[in-house]
Amino acid sequence: MQPEYEVAGVLNAHWPAVQQSAKFNTWQLRTLDAVRRCRSATLGAHVDGCTSCGHLRISYNSCRNRHCTKCQGDRREKWIQAREQELLPVPYFHVVFTLPDTLNTLCLYKPADIYNILFQSAWHVLNTFGHDNKWLGATTGMISILHTWGQTLTLHPHLHCIVPGGGITKQGKWKHAKSDGKYLFNVKAMSKVFRGKFIALLKEKLPQDITKHCINQLYKNEWVVYAKRPFAGPESVVEYLGRYTHKIAISNHRIKNIAKGTVTFSYKDYRQSAVTKEMDLEPIEFIRRFALHILPKGFVRIRHYGILSSTSKAVCAVVIKQQLLPLPEVKIAKPEKEIYNPLQCPCCKKQTMQTILRFNWRGPPPQWHQMAKNILECLV
Repeated sequence: MQPEYEVAGVLNAHWPAVQQSAKFNTWQLRTLDAVRRCRSATLGAHVDGCTSCGHLRISYNSCRNRHCTKCQGDRREKWIQAREQELLPVPYFHVVFTLPDTLNTLCLYKPADIYNILFQSAWHVLNTFGHDNKWLGATTGMISILHTWGQTLTLHPHLHCIVPGGGITKQGKWKHAKSDGKYLFNVKAMSKVFRGKFIALLKEKLPQDITKHCINQLYKNEWVVYAKRPFAGPESVVEYLGRYTHKIAISNHRIKNIAKGTVTFSYKDYRQSAVTKEMDLEPIEFIRRFALHILPKGFVRIRHYGILSSTSKAVCAVVIKQQLLPLPEVKIAKPEKEIYNPLQCPCCKKQTMQTILRFNWRGPPPQWHQMAKNILECLV
């Protein structure tokens, strides 16, 4: 079911004010412009034709921006399918590393530096505890996914990590984490190491005049590392991946109303047992909060480390699967509606659709439609 309201609708209704505002930098404006124009005539269109039955389909072009509320479905499904093939027959943990709000100002002005330090610090913690014989004594790995938002679109940088419940020893043997893979590491100890490593890297990577005002405060606060119990099974890992990997700050379905100079959206209040509430914001404030979560150009928000890295996972998977029982078949619940397949003809259901024309237009294109028919007749 298509949502009644969209982020693009808010942007289009207030775009002149957004362009004139000093609250957005040029990269944010460029991204917001792509989001508001996605699947509209301003981005142009393309004509697909079926070489089997001759059916024609005209579609608006997508912006393909990773921050767009409309462009993540297909990417998410393809990414999940790739990860399904890499699942190991071992328990997996969900570990979350969260930055204190003391760092929010630095996140606004030095986002790439702070978020890179977050990734490095998180892996340092897991790698250090993994190699410690007290905890594991083996090389482990992680898939890490950066989220920067809270439920009300405020800045809340944190890292979601999938960590296998064990690792590979120097002798090339798989070793389970404590309690046969049912317990990872002590979260209080991990929190202290996480804080120490992050502050050390902060001092190393950024000039002292930028960090001196917050260093002392960072030592005063308790840092949060949360490790959930192991996933129930491989299907739970896949479900998690689908929920978190290509998620954006807010989905169109959460926007409940756009009227009277306000944007109303729903959120979960986790301080009150995740009760669903609604919040009203002025349009420019809503857009400003949405723009807080536009990542720097080229920044990689999904990263793989250790035995799950791109250079190691193939070899490690063979070693692990030779020593452990095969992974049970993963059964994934089908979505409510079928995933869109651009190659499938909606008329004859054959995968024979081909793009035969691409163009920009702002109104009905009868001449292009006729030209498409002529070209298709030559292909059929």
